[in-house]
Amino acid sequence: MLLPLLKSLRPHQWIKNAFVLAPLVFGHKLTDPELLVRGLAAALIFSLLSGSVYLLNDLADIDKDRAHPLKRHRPIPSGALPEPVARLASRLIAFAALTAAAALDLRFGLVAALYWLLNVAYSRGLKHTAFVDVGIIALGFLFRILAGGYAIDVPVSVWLAGCTFLLALYLGLGKRLHELITAGEEGAKQRDSLKRYSEAGTKRVMAIVALSTVAAYAGYCFSPATAEMFKTGLLPWTIPSCIIGVARFYELATRDDRLASPTEQIVRDLPFVANFALWSGLFLWMIYR
Repeated sequence: MLLPLLKSLRPHQWIKNAFVLAPLVFGHKLTDPELLVRGLAAALIFSLLSGSVYLLNDLADIDKDRAHPLKRHRPIPSGALPEPVARLASRLIAFAALTAAAALDLRFGLVAALYWLLNVAYSRGLKHTAFVDVGIIALGFLFRILAGGYAIDVPVSVWLAGCTFLLALYLGLGKRLHELITAGEEGAKQRDSLKRYSEAGTKRVMAIVALSTVAAYAGYCFSPATAEMFKTGLLPWTIPSCIIGVARFYELATRDDRLASPTEQIVRDLPFVANFALWSGLFLWMIYR
């Protein structure tokens, strides 16, 4: 039963909590050992919180997941993890994570609690409303950034917060678009909110958010405050990588690939990974050289 529980916590998705570490990088504190430890502790706490949320989501969606060609194999809908055990585990893990969050920093603990409550509301019904569902997912990433800043006592810039929210919103919309393309008439059985999405409308909103994301990142790179913090004016050279990444994700989102969502495909898509590695390498070299 331990293995099904661990699988239900979806550790492969915990990479999302690397956003908690963003203030370390963008606050130019990555080389501070004490802050690095605090940042890693904060990321671990958010990983546990997100794991408890995944359990809640699977419990709430158990009937719909059983109608999904892939999700029906998850431990809870398949019966490998009994519902009472999953419910108890979710509560215990959330309590432990929130207690640890408050001990690390009260402001961090407050944001972590808001993140958890927001996701409980999402699981209880908000996820059934089109565009509100992806908006809440994007807010979750914004909370990660803010919490990471409080954990290491580094202020989060408006540019970083804006870029994070828009990027997360774009990824969430891409996932919904992919579900619309691959699920067809069965989509409503798998996710209620898909009834209120349309392929053409979602593509239009994605285009607007994509442009906004690139514009926000460009604004960050050209900001005098950014140049002053990192003592470099080279960051605009990383904008093409941002554009390529956004465009590549759109291509993955519009593929009729039923085996994986675009957010899962990007971690093994060679062009996307290569572009991300190039952006990461250039960015880190520019600000820490």
